[in-house]
Amino acid sequence: MTLTMTLVRHGRTHFNARRVLQGRCDSPLTRDGRAGVRTTARHLADVPFTAAWSSPSGRAVATAVELLRHHDGIPLRTDRGLLEYAFGIYEQKPESVLDQVVAWPDLVTEVLAGRHPGLPGGEHARDFMDRTRDVFARIAAQHEDGHVLVVGHGLTLGAYLATVDEVGLVPLPNASVSTVDVDRDGTPRITSLAVDVAHQGHIAARPMRTATAVPSVA
Repeated sequence: MTLTMTLVRHGRTHFNARRVLQGRCDSPLTRDGRAGVRTTARHLADVPFTAAWSSPSGRAVATAVELLRHHDGIPLRTDRGLLEYAFGIYEQKPESVLDQVVAWPDLVTEVLAGRHPGLPGGEHARDFMDRTRDVFARIAAQHEDGHVLVVGHGLTLGAYLATVDEVGLVPLPNASVSTVDVDRDGTPRITSLAVDVAHQGHIAARPMRTATAVPSVA
């Protein structure tokens, strides 16, 4: 028996459209963002979901609720382990402000390796990676088989995918779909990656370093 986890990044938000950093802060989905989520919802309408999980952030919950409109009777559960990386004092500031301090690919590399001490007022990379690995391990432990929807954020979902396989380190478009199969022995495999079914493009998906340059995360 195999567990399939369908990972969906939240729809495009006003901060995404304006290229403003949002980790623990939040902003509503744009009209285009909601339309994209509805497209993804139709794409996933025939997937026989048996459970659904989401980050408690408003943008993620709004996305999950829309996706579940095609799946009656599936309750939505939230878990703080799925929250986005905390950007500290750079929350709600333009991405360009952080770029002047550290290049995004360099930051992501250090975060994935668990070495970054955290941005001022933010989150240590080790803590972020620990909770990311933990939440997906707990979700997999609760669902031995079936299809589980997991709605989250670009860096959190990307960090998990990168722990499964280095090829998983790619920008995730808003409302994009990735899938991971978890075998009975607990071994995860990426079976699809960053599928832009909503045609949201990479407006809000930041560039990453090539996968071969990223340190492996145990």
